[in-house]
Amino acid sequence: MRLGSGTFAACCVVIEVLGVALFLRGFFPAPVRSSSRTEHQAEPPAPEPSTGASSNWTKLPPPLFSKVVIMLIDALRDDFVFGSKGVKFMPYTTYLVEKGASHSFVAEAKPPTVTMPRVKALMTGSLPGFIDVVRNLNSPALLEDNVITQAKAAGKRMIFYGDETWVKLFPQHFVEYDGTTSFFVSDYTEVDDNVTRHLDKVLKRGDWDVLILHYLGLDHIGHISGPSSPLIGHKLSEMDNILMKIHTSLLSEERENLSPNLLVLCGDHGMSETGSHGASSMEEVNTPLILISSAFERKPGDIRHPKHVQQTDLAATLAIGLGLPIPENSVGSLLFPSIEGRPVREQLRFLHLNAVQLSKLLQENVPSYKKEPGFEQFKMAERLHGNWIRLYLEENTSEVLFNLGTKVRRQYLDALRTLSLSLSRQVAQYDIYSMLVGTVMVLENPTHPNSRWSELDVVILLGTMGHVLSLGASSFIEEEHQTWYFLVNTLCLALCHEIYRNCFLGDDCEPRRCSHGERGFVNTAPALQDGSIGHDELEPHRASKSPTSLNTLRGWEKWMAMASPWVILTCCRLLRSLNQTGVQWAHRPDLGHWLTSSDHKAELSVLAALSLIMIFALVQRRCSLTSKVAMALGLLGVYCYRAAIGNVLFPWQRDSKDISKGLIEARFVHVFVLGILFTGTKDLLKSQVIAADFTIKTVGLWEIYGGVSLLAALLFRPHNLPVLAFSLLIQTIMAEFVWKPLRHDAAEITVMHYWFGQAFFYFQGNSNNIATVDISAGFVGLDTYVEVPAVFLTAFATFAGPVLWASHLVSFLSSETSSGSALSHACFCYALICSFPVSAYIILVTSLRYHLFIWSVFSPKLLYEGMHILITAAICVFFTAMDQTNTKS
Repeated sequence: MRLGSGTFAACCVVIEVLGVALFLRGFFPAPVRSSSRTEHQAEPPAPEPSTGASSNWTKLPPPLFSKVVIMLIDALRDDFVFGSKGVKFMPYTTYLVEKGASHSFVAEAKPPTVTMPRVKALMTGSLPGFIDVVRNLNSPALLEDNVITQAKAAGKRMIFYGDETWVKLFPQHFVEYDGTTSFFVSDYTEVDDNVTRHLDKVLKRGDWDVLILHYLGLDHIGHISGPSSPLIGHKLSEMDNILMKIHTSLLSEERENLSPNLLVLCGDHGMSETGSHGASSMEEVNTPLILISSAFERKPGDIRHPKHVQQTDLAATLAIGLGLPIPENSVGSLLFPSIEGRPVREQLRFLHLNAVQLSKLLQENVPSYKKEPGFEQFKMAERLHGNWIRLYLEENTSEVLFNLGTKVRRQYLDALRTLSLSLSRQVAQYDIYSMLVGTVMVLENPTHPNSRWSELDVVILLGTMGHVLSLGASSFIEEEHQTWYFLVNTLCLALCHEIYRNCFLGDDCEPRRCSHGERGFVNTAPALQDGSIGHDELEPHRASKSPTSLNTLRGWEKWMAMASPWVILTCCRLLRSLNQTGVQWAHRPDLGHWLTSSDHKAELSVLAALSLIMIFALVQRRCSLTSKVAMALGLLGVYCYRAAIGNVLFPWQRDSKDISKGLIEARFVHVFVLGILFTGTKDLLKSQVIAADFTIKTVGLWEIYGGVSLLAALLFRPHNLPVLAFSLLIQTIMAEFVWKPLRHDAAEITVMHYWFGQAFFYFQGNSNNIATVDISAGFVGLDTYVEVPAVFLTAFATFAGPVLWASHLVSFLSSETSSGSALSHACFCYALICSFPVSAYIILVTSLRYHLFIWSVFSPKLLYEGMHILITAAICVFFTAMDQTNTKS
């Protein structure tokens, strides 16, 4: 049985997608977990160690604090509190840090630095799996042992207001709650007012033990305008006033009850210099952690620099403070300054409980745990602790008891530090079997070598191999945009050489090319028999030499063909200056920063308007009259939307007094997008099912491409509209003056589309850093969080470059041939060119799974590649459908 070319290519893509999915399942397993407890059944606490005497302290120590308030400010960077911004905008917090009864720390958050995994880390003390960055979009209930569950089991009454992620993670845990969506980033006012409106009422009541407040406004401001926005200062002042209100209320209550309370100020993650988060830059992982309580000693006038700790240390500290068992999967260590005012025996008891919990977790996850330095240190500390207890029970108050207690305490702290580090390194257990099977499935994607190679084919092959090899170095992944910029520039120079040789040396030196008919490609493969083909048809189709079309071009067209590579190079060079990306130079100012500053709004407005006009001129030329009108009104709506939210100006509007969310304008554009897509789909179905009209099919495909372009214009930020305009311009130039005159075959055209699509992914300002994902694009036209459209719009805005170039590939090949052979061949080539880097990369991450940067560099890239494979699958399915309908026609 012989398969059709489209079916064969689709099968290859399906196998590739399944292989990648299986590999991801093995590479992103659950982190290390304890199996000692089921359904959080409490085990009796470890007894106090003793030597030669029996200790009666076998229960958990009583709570250190009567009430605990956790004030979590989303995206609160450490320098927002401990730096110049804190001094200026948070004076009360600064006073508490420098002179108040508090302990200050810089808590390091492990990547991925997104909310749901960070909340899990704060409450469980464990390190969530990297795949939680995907689960962050819809958090499931947390079944892992945690402080919240332990508090509920102990009868604590807990109240929560803020990010609804907590409500999803801890359903039915709070006696009172009010959740707000964390994904509608356009709102940074009401989202915090909804939290604060409950505060006065709750603080006056005494019927609660734990109050958790999660403020989102600061994070939303960062996503909208970055950490340098003047809105940041106003929001920090607002948070400082709220902190002062809470602290004053707790102090007032303490005067009546004579029992200390605890106020915790913290952040879940930081904020990058672009205002986003998710990766591992210092600005994203360093967050403030301030413990405020009258139980602590007031600080002298000298300013002490905050000590660096791990974010996971908070769970153990909260558990001890509330008199609860430490979560069984916690890899954190108790923050000792919080108990240093307690008697020595209590200090040692707390440290011993923490060390026992960590040692049990180590035993369950490390077979050779007895050889671990931390375990040896723990056993030594336990023996010394027993000796101290014996002396203590003998009521020995000599200096020997004091010195031994100091030694035991130091030994415990060293053991905790070493145990925590050892467990953190065991963050994930890889499923090697799934990884190997997935790798084999991806590598099974067949290739069909071409027996005859042109110079351009060699450039494409070497470029693809070079890119694959570069994925083995973390620096090349962080700066992958440089690789694609280089490859695109090299491709332009190779095309320049090919064009000049054809113009000046004549037909004898012409590369082997597939000939065109009146409208395009001539299918030189064997004729279709019974709708099936053999493997030979999947090879790049080439015919015998034929006169070059360059000789038939008129004078100005020939000059345009000769100038086209240089025009493309110029466009690419201008786009490189628009957005700095990567890691090493991302902090440097670029044209985008200059345009988005408040001082250059007029210049940005002019540039956006010119870009939209250029987009209309390039897209409308092959659309129907109805779609042309819809496109013009849609692009006008795009400008009105950006003006409504204050990004650009109307000619008659010189300020931004009437700034809104732009919901009406954005939905206005969405209507035209859907209308154009509907019109194109209708024409496409009409051509395939009813009339089999080649012209109608071509117009329909182009209109779908136009609808995709209009949606991209709506979602792109104004300074990125030139990226879309230049993308359309380069596609037009390549189609009219390169691909048609030089008669490139489907394989070469497909690879060129893939290369330019990858380059334009980075021209947008994207990188392999999760923090560069612009989640605000997912809420254009939405007034609340709706998961499916928000995820779709965010993914489309992120991968708009590859999607636009793939869409153009379908339209171009369909317009150049009435046969489905070119489309099916392009489908196979597209899947093949995507499989090369994916196949190599899964091998590399398997061998580098214990690399220092596996979670900060290699894993984010793996997620991007997985998403790209899904996009590739969707495109190839479309190719296959086109192939099958054309074959039936």
